[in-house]
Amino acid sequence: MKSKMRYLILGIVILSFASIIYGFNIKSEDEIRGNKFIGAGTVGLFLVAMPLFLIKESRGKKMKDYMLNQENIKKMQENEARNKRKP
Repeated sequence: MKSKMRYLILGIVILSFASIIYGFNIKSEDEIRGNKFIGAGTVGLFLVAMPLFLIKESRGKKMKDYMLNQENIKKMQENEARNKRKP
């Protein structure tokens, strides 16, 4: 399942970039149509591919580990103190 999702995201990214490049190429001939291709490519990247990528990569991870709370601040300070003592 992971590889299928990876290829789906990669396909969306490639199609989005191709749409943006094609939009810039035809913009001199047909500005409205060029802007539509550029917009569709941008939407594909930021509203489709990026959320799918974030969902795929964050699956199974604990959000508590990434939040800045008192416990994590103490861990960071302890790690910093250890790193200063090593050399």
